[in-house]
Amino acid sequence: MPTSPLPCPSPLNTLVHGTCPPPFLDALHHALSHDPAPDGPTPYDRDAHLTHRLQRLSESLPAARRMLRAPEQLAALIAWTAAAEPALCMTLINHTLLGLGSMTHLAPDHAPLEKKFETLESARAKCSYLITEVGRSNSHLAVRTRAVFEPETRDFVLTTPDAEAAKFSGTAAHGIPRVGVVLARLIVAEEDCGVFPFVVDLTDGSGPLPGVKMTAPVELGALPLDYTLIRFDGVRLPWEHWLCDDATLGPNGLFHDPLGSPDRRLQRTLCVGQGLWGTLPAAAAALARQAGVLAVRYARGRRTQGRLAPGTPLLRYRSQQHAVLGAMADAFALTCAASRALGLWSGSLIGAADSGPADGGDTMAFAPWSAVNRPLSAYKAHSIREAARVIDLCQRHCGFAGLLDTNRLAAYRGFLQAFDPAGGDNQLIYYDVGRALADEALPSADTGPLPPAPDPQWWPAVLSRHTHRLSHRLRTRRDALATAGPHARDSFEVWNPLLDEAAELGTAYAARLAADDVIRSLTTVTDAETLAVLEPLAALHGVLAARRQAGSLLAAGTLVPTDLDELPHLTDRLCDAILPHLPQLEDAFALPSDIVRAPLGAENYIEALAQNLNWKNGAPS
Repeated sequence: MPTSPLPCPSPLNTLVHGTCPPPFLDALHHALSHDPAPDGPTPYDRDAHLTHRLQRLSESLPAARRMLRAPEQLAALIAWTAAAEPALCMTLINHTLLGLGSMTHLAPDHAPLEKKFETLESARAKCSYLITEVGRSNSHLAVRTRAVFEPETRDFVLTTPDAEAAKFSGTAAHGIPRVGVVLARLIVAEEDCGVFPFVVDLTDGSGPLPGVKMTAPVELGALPLDYTLIRFDGVRLPWEHWLCDDATLGPNGLFHDPLGSPDRRLQRTLCVGQGLWGTLPAAAAALARQAGVLAVRYARGRRTQGRLAPGTPLLRYRSQQHAVLGAMADAFALTCAASRALGLWSGSLIGAADSGPADGGDTMAFAPWSAVNRPLSAYKAHSIREAARVIDLCQRHCGFAGLLDTNRLAAYRGFLQAFDPAGGDNQLIYYDVGRALADEALPSADTGPLPPAPDPQWWPAVLSRHTHRLSHRLRTRRDALATAGPHARDSFEVWNPLLDEAAELGTAYAARLAADDVIRSLTTVTDAETLAVLEPLAALHGVLAARRQAGSLLAAGTLVPTDLDELPHLTDRLCDAILPHLPQLEDAFALPSDIVRAPLGAENYIEALAQNLNWKNGAPS
C-alpha cells in the first residue's frame, strides 16, 4: 500500500481526490500519521488522545476560519480523518464545521470573540455543537432551551426548562476547557424571537462551570466519544456570546429580525449544516473507497478450500466479484456525488456570503433540513446510507476478518451509522424531499426508449423515469386522501399513510442526483485509458443498483421483468472488464497505509495481523 500522500497525479487520481493543494495534503498526512489511538482507552485516555490529535492538526494546518472558506481543503481534512480515526473526525466536525462554523458565519463582528476564536482554533479548548434535545422527536423544530434577554444588564440567562429539553452531545467534563455553541430560543420581554446559537463556556479543566449540569459519559461503542446529557440552570451569557447574525436588539429592548419569520430564522441558524452536507459526502466516499480496496485485497489473497476448486482465491468467485467490485463501483459513484455536493456548497459561499437559507427552499414539516437546502441535505442522506451499505457488504464478504476492530471496517460502519440520525436525520430528509416533490410537476421522462443496459447512461435514465412515476403516484394518492375527507393536503391525516412512499420518492431523487453526477464526471475525462477504467465501473454501479431496487422499479412500472433478465449476465461481463484495471483503481482509491493502519489491506494479511497483535509465550514444558 502507498505511504506517500497520494499517487502521482493522473486524470483518475484527480477525479477521485480533487484539486486540493499538495502542500496541504503533505501537512495533513504528516499530522495524521503519528500517534495512533491507544488500545482499550479509558474515557480520560481517549479524550486526552483526541485532544492531542486535534492540537496536532491545528498546528499543522491553516486556521479554521481560513479552511471554512476553502472547501477543497476542508473536505480533504474530513475525509482523511474519517479514514484515519472516525472518532477524531466526529470531534473535528463538532469543533470546526459546526462550532467554529457557527461563530464564523453568524457572529456579525469577530472582534469581541477574537480571544475565543484563538483559543478554539489552537485547540486549547474544544467546541461542541448542542442542538438535539433528548426528550422529543424532531426537537430541532421546537427547541425548548431558553435564552432570556435581561435589558438591565444586556445579557442573557440560559435555562433548560425540564429533563426532556436536556441537550445531547459529545462533551467531556474532564481535560481541557469545553465551549458549546448552544441552540436556544431567544426570549425578549416574554416574546419568542426564534432560535439562535449562543456561545457557552461549559467546563474548565476541573469540570462543569456554575449552572452547567452534565452526566457522566454515556458509552457508545460504535463511535467511542464522551457523550453526555447537558442541562443549564440560569447560566448568564454576555452580549457578545449571542450569535445574532443580522438580527438586532436595540437599547429600548426592541427586537428586529430582517428575515421576518421564525422558520426563516431557524433555517439561517442551521445554515452551518450546509458546510457539513457539502463535506460529509467526501468522508463517506473515502470510507467506501477504502473499504472496497481492503475487501479486494483480502479477496485476492484469501484462498478457499471449497471442494469445487481447492486453493482458488476468493476473487475468482463471481459472487465475491459482484460484492467487492460492486463496492468499488459504488464508491466511485459516491465520489462523483461528493464532488458535486462540494461544488454546490462552494458555489453558495461564492454566490451568497455566509450561505443563508436557500431561496425557494421546501417548507418545514418533518424536519428543517430540506428547507435549508434540498439537494445538499439529499446528498448527505444518500452518501451516508450508501456508504454504510457498501461497508456492511465488505464486512460480510471478509468474514471474521471484516469484524475485527483492527481492520477498521467496524469503525467506519459505526461512524456512518452515527450520521444516519446525526447532522440531519436521513429518514426525515427523505420524508420532506418526497413530500415537496409531490407538489412539483416534473417533466415527463417516459418519452423514448432507454439507452441499452450496459451503457453508463442507462441507470440515470431509469432513475429519471422512476422519480417521475413515483412523484405522479404520490401526488395522486395524496390528492385522493385529501378529497376523501375534510383534511388539507398537508395535514397529518393525509400524509401519515404516505410516509413510506414519500421516503421512497426522496430516496429515488437523491439516487438520481448521484447517478447524474457519474455521467457529469465521465464527461470531464478526455483520456481514453481512464475512460476504459471508469465506464465499466459506472455501468456496474447502475446494473447492481437496479438489481437491488428491482421491486420498486417493477411496482412503479419503470421497468418490466424482461428489462431485468439480462442484468446478471451483464454483471459478469462488467466484472471481467474491470478486473484488469484493479491495480489502477486500488492505487487511486487507497489512502496512505500509515494513516489507515489496517492489516486487512496487506499483501500477506495473516503476517500483517500477527505483527499487529501482542503475543504471549507459554513457559517451556
